[in-house]
Amino acid sequence: QVQLVESGGGLVQPGGSLRLSCAVSRSSVGINRMAWYRQAPGKEREFVASITRGVSTNYADSVKGRFTISRDAAKNTVYLQMNSLIPEDTGVYYCNALYSVTSYWGKGTLVTVSS
Repeated sequence: QVQLVESGGGLVQPGGSLRLSCAVSRSSVGINRMAWYRQAPGKEREFVASITRGVSTNYADSVKGRFTISRDAAKNTVYLQMNSLIPEDTGVYYCNALYSVTSYWGKGTLVTVSS
């Protein structure tokens, strides 16, 4: 069973930055796409960012220009750099890995943006 472990969440003031990490329990070889989703209190889970085949990136309109997704294949880790944070970014952030026929999810890390 593939395991994904998120880290880096916490409390930050508006305008601040955080970097989330997602460590994968095995080599990233075989992963077609990795992505970050988030779920705000009382809201549906929504797409945030993705990286496909380790190269092509995609972002939700709400985070374009502020968030950056990247990977370090040697460390089997995917990152989400979050800058210029706003209260609407608050939520539990989940890492997702999509293989050819199977999708895996982490348990999430909480990000709270508040003054």
